[in-house]
Amino acid sequence: MISPSEMRKRITETPPLVHNMTNVVVTNFTANGLYALGAKPVMANAIEEVAEMAGHADALSLNIGTLTSEQIEAMLTAGKAANKAGTPVIFDPVGVGATSFRDQTAKRLLAELDVDVIRGNEGEIARLAGIAVTVRGVDSEEPVENAEEAAIQTARTFSALTVMTGETDIVTDGETIVYINNGHALQSSVTGTGCLLSSVIGAFAARGEQLFDAACAAVSYYGCAAEKAAADKTIGPGTFQVRFLDELALISDDDLSRLCDISERKQVQQS
Repeated sequence: MISPSEMRKRITETPPLVHNMTNVVVTNFTANGLYALGAKPVMANAIEEVAEMAGHADALSLNIGTLTSEQIEAMLTAGKAANKAGTPVIFDPVGVGATSFRDQTAKRLLAELDVDVIRGNEGEIARLAGIAVTVRGVDSEEPVENAEEAAIQTARTFSALTVMTGETDIVTDGETIVYINNGHALQSSVTGTGCLLSSVIGAFAARGEQLFDAACAAVSYYGCAAEKAAADKTIGPGTFQVRFLDELALISDDDLSRLCDISERKQVQQS
């Protein structure tokens, strides 16, 4: 499996252009995070230009955090252009389960587009798997039982690599599975850390030969940067956010090697 350090090197040597159709809450943070990583962000949402932009981007990240009907049509247009160009598409189903509009939108995007990676938290992935979860706003209110099974089912249902983030992150294609134990609790106190991760996965996917390995490297890299940023136990969410952006740019190869905690890939038991 390729290391986070090697993937970072590839990104900084040949910066991928990541087209982000994301929510208004996290646009600036996402752009800054991708710049810190060494990638190039672009935020284009107008239906008049998204097909052209997605066609020459290296990855497309679709995020339904602040949905509008116009944005849905633009996402479909961009996604189809990305599919035609062979560009990896990352889908972040923010708050799915909170409203019927979000549920319907997620189903439509996943039905009409070839999505390469679905990245969500436990509640979002469980909802896509057909498991009932209680969602208020964009956050599920209870832990998900059998989270691993939910991730596997989502990957199989939508034929997409599924990244479920939580205390232990899970990456699965429905046939094999990897567990990643990197990250820090302060990530859940800053708006947009999950959304940025989806775009970071896009950057890694654009420069990796194997999508599964690239996604694992992205999740571990991201978590290692968070651990470094939170090393000072006295900081709060505001300081963490700034330090996290710094660590996305500055974390050393030695620290990545020391902190990286990716399990061996194992076969999933067939049901």
